Amino acid sequence: MSIDLTIMYAAHDAFRRDLDRLGKAAADGTAFTPPVRAGWADFTHQLHIHHTAEDSDLWPRVSRRVEGRPQDLALLAEMEAEHARLDPQLAAVEKALHDGSAELPALVHTLATTLDDHLAHEEGSALPLIQEVLTPADWGAFTGRIRKTQGLRGAAVFVPWIVDGIPSADRAVFLGALPPPVRVLNRLFWEPGYRRRGVWGS
Repeated sequence: MSIDLTIMYAAHDAFRRDLDRLGKAAADGTAFTPPVRAGWADFTHQLHIHHTAEDSDLWPRVSRRVEGRPQDLALLAEMEAEHARLDPQLAAVEKALHDGSAELPALVHTLATTLDDHLAHEEGSALPLIQEVLTPADWGAFTGRIRKTQGLRGAAVFVPWIVDGIPSADRAVFLGALPPPVRVLNRLFWEPGYRRRGVWGS
């Protein structure tokens, strides 16, 4: 039985989308405005939760299943190393935003390239490995950890953050992977609240 990776791919797409938005804002001079700073804050918060859960729960879970397979263990080590490589780049962008630095466009470009390379590596190698060695129950334990970390308050940001600006077909697939009560909460409360914040100047 295969694992449903819909939410994982949707999160990856949202990370790419936000850095594309930040890059455009850096280029047109709006990156230091409150709406863009709010979008950056959402991005960094979601990325921190995502990567922390992978490093603390997902990769160790996969590692136990590939014991004695050096190539696969090396891949998992690469995933963690790539996460660590992003940390100073995230800090550099944060400082440039705080300082109003003219270096911001170049720093955002570097971060976007590094993150996109990591996500592509994960999607091309690590996610197929996950499909091979983990069970749906394993995956449910991992996603359950993220849900616990997010809590209801976090979910109220996570769900509308994911669907912000995505094509209607992708939106339907993502929302279809969520429990019906979550879809109702998102439609009635979470998305309207998210839109009122005007994140990214939307």
